Amino acid sequence: MKKLFLILLIIFVNFSSCKEKTENKDSAVSTYYLIRHAEKDRTDHRNKNPDLTEAGLQRASHWAIYFKDVKFDAVYTTDYNRTKQTAKPTANANGLELQLYNPSVIKMEEFLNKTKGGTVLIVGHSNTTPKFVNNLLGQEKYKDIADDNNANLYVVTVTKTGKNSQLLVID
Repeated sequence: MKKLFLILLIIFVNFSSCKEKTENKDSAVSTYYLIRHAEKDRTDHRNKNPDLTEAGLQRASHWAIYFKDVKFDAVYTTDYNRTKQTAKPTANANGLELQLYNPSVIKMEEFLNKTKGGTVLIVGHSNTTPKFVNNLLGQEKYKDIADDNNANLYVVTVTKTGKNSQLLVID
């Protein structure tokens, strides 16, 4: 009888822990931080892939300091010098490699599933960043960022029960 009780107890504990793991995955909170690249070099208007200016490099470093208490699971950036240079200090601080994405072809459901339960930084552009936020939310909430604005921070939280966002300006 004791053996039977022990076996039933072990089975109960194992099934309970499996259920808990499933519930934790289903109730996982995903947090997305989205920023536009820092100030780019505008001296050559023909250059479609400029580097950051000195002020831009300082802003990129400032983002890493601002995010010092955030443990990122991934850092995504478009394949441009200015976005990669903006993302690199924060990625380095988290021991992460940059992951490239193309905002024109990203499959949002796949992205959400891949990053579910994670904390992710996404660096884009004045038009792609608000569009990405809107796609995460499933609604048209934000307009393009003004060309002289490199300070917007969008924070999107996705839970089992819903999605919400906030827009902060970090100078």
